[in-house]
Amino acid sequence: MVDKISWSNETRKLSELEPWARNPRQINKRQAERLEESFEQFGQVEIIAIGPENQIYNGHQRLKVLSQKYGADYEVDVRVASRALTEKEREKLTIFLHKGAAGEWDFDLLANEFEVDELVEWGFEPGELGITDADDNEGEDVEHKSLSDRFIVPPFSVLDARQGYWQERKSAWIALGIKGELGRNKMQSSLQTAWEVKTGKIGEDADAWATTSIFDPVLCELIYRWFMPESGHVLDPFAGGSVRGITASILGHKYTGIDLSAGQIEANRMQADELLTDNKPTWIVGDSKHITELAPGEYDLIFSCPPYADLEVYSDDPNDLSTMEYPDFKSAYHEIVYGAVSMLKDNRFACFVVGDIRDKKGFYRNFVSDTIEAFQDAGATLYNEAILVTAVGTLPIRVSKQFNSGRKLGKTHQNVLVFYKGDPKAIKQFGDVECGDIGESDDPQ
Repeated sequence: MVDKISWSNETRKLSELEPWARNPRQINKRQAERLEESFEQFGQVEIIAIGPENQIYNGHQRLKVLSQKYGADYEVDVRVASRALTEKEREKLTIFLHKGAAGEWDFDLLANEFEVDELVEWGFEPGELGITDADDNEGEDVEHKSLSDRFIVPPFSVLDARQGYWQERKSAWIALGIKGELGRNKMQSSLQTAWEVKTGKIGEDADAWATTSIFDPVLCELIYRWFMPESGHVLDPFAGGSVRGITASILGHKYTGIDLSAGQIEANRMQADELLTDNKPTWIVGDSKHITELAPGEYDLIFSCPPYADLEVYSDDPNDLSTMEYPDFKSAYHEIVYGAVSMLKDNRFACFVVGDIRDKKGFYRNFVSDTIEAFQDAGATLYNEAILVTAVGTLPIRVSKQFNSGRKLGKTHQNVLVFYKGDPKAIKQFGDVECGDIGESDDPQ
């Protein structure tokens, strides 16, 4: 068994310390300057670790900077090992000190909470922060921004709508006057009344059955800015509320949405008249199984949130997908997706926001995979997938009952599926993501 090493605190002149010739850690000019500033402001926080014969185990960069600033006779605090380390022990200790016990940086937190310029000033290398030579505009000085500044939210596979930066952005969109509940709240009331008449039940069960979803304007903005060319045309086969249409118009895009509900379309158009003076969305009342006849043309993005089978029943119209048995729903759904993709231009994206749903026995139907299959059969391939984490709302109240009775986990996410039709090499034509203020169009004109 190797003898355990103990340490004692002493002082040494810098000239007495012997650097390790095989030290793998180096320091650049900027890091040296920051280390010098740290000494001036905070003093010697970390103590240099040495062996009994003054060989340095940890603190080479501090030795270099202090020697240049204060000279060889400057005294520093050191921790002296009770015995000399072997070469293997020294290698292990070096790796442990720099990659082991100190843990790893939470780059997600750094991206969300700190400015890149600050991090670089604190000693991070641009490469560690995802800044490449290409970002430096051929050597010119540029303003390094956080991922949130560059892309609205970090472009990761988990999109967290609970975060403060997301909620602030959402509040700014809503402040423009977007009311995604218009037309939806009336539908919810009628559905709840129908449920109560049919079952004689009221309260929580009726609320859960009759609730209609409201789309998130921040997610709309992300999809439009990330996956769509400037001044493009959006096709939405399952329009529902006004959010996707209003957001597209504000950002300078054309939008065409189709929905079976004449009442919902009327509410959408009224809101567009209130908020927009021109470039208003086009909403069409009709069955998206006839999408190629209802909205002929070529489109730059397909973007929708389809009905989750019978999870939310929107009407008693037999053409409404939400009223169908799942095999019939799946067949009609594939037909609609196929028609929409046939009108999508080459080298363009499509995005559906979906979530899995349970059958009457409580088993998942694999709706997410069915959506992927529908798009791939239509000629669009899955390119990105993300999890949208949403606020829990009333779920903590409802989950106890459903978990105790059936061990069903409370669902707090949706799947954001992004497909691509064409040659992936052409994606570079989309250029850099332009992320202006709320309500600022991507169109420079």
